[in-house]
Amino acid sequence: QGGDASEVLSSAFVGTAARRAYLSFVNPRPGKVSNSKETALQAATRVAVQVSFLQREHRAMMADYLRNADAARAHYDELGLEPFPLILILDNVRSVYNVGSIFRSSETARLQEIVTCGITPHPPHEKLAKTALSSLDYVATRHFDSTLEAVQTLKAEGVHIFGMETTSKSKSYARIEYPQPSALILGNELTGICTQVMDQCDELIEIPTFGLKNSLNVASACPIVVFEVLRQWGHI
Repeated sequence: QGGDASEVLSSAFVGTAARRAYLSFVNPRPGKVSNSKETALQAATRVAVQVSFLQREHRAMMADYLRNADAARAHYDELGLEPFPLILILDNVRSVYNVGSIFRSSETARLQEIVTCGITPHPPHEKLAKTALSSLDYVATRHFDSTLEAVQTLKAEGVHIFGMETTSKSKSYARIEYPQPSALILGNELTGICTQVMDQCDELIEIPTFGLKNSLNVASACPIVVFEVLRQWGHI
């Protein structure tokens, strides 16, 4: 039906309706009973048509996103707004609401880029567009299947890597000097930053807390450190 299973399983289709439709057919929930009188071939054909349509719809949304993003960033250039050389790396941040909030914070801080990794929702994404508002168009972004690969790529580009994680080795974010360019890694809401990724960091930093909880929500922690970096760089 014109669909491509390898495409729908690629990183470009993470979190899309096309992938959900495909996976729900090939990996149905345990115990799920269908009342349909379709044969297996008829069901497969129906799902193939649906997935193919959803793939085309996603490609169109991607093209629209790229057009809008190009126009938005051209507007930045016209105004002479050069992004600050600070990058955010999102290590399997699951919540689309957290990611949307981080995009909004990044646009207000005029950051260079957001690098999304693994299961992190990334543009074009319908729910993310709603939570991030128009900030998606203004913040440059790229996606990696592996956070480790993303970190290694950025280090090869000369970027200093700081992991935002509470550990026995972490230092207060306010007592660290941030060279240019730098990147901050924000981890998964439950598991934090992968240990293999932490091993690749130039420094681990944390926000001191004074209650019973030892960490802030990832979307709340992000702007605290971002604006401290910009303060140190003389922009505040």
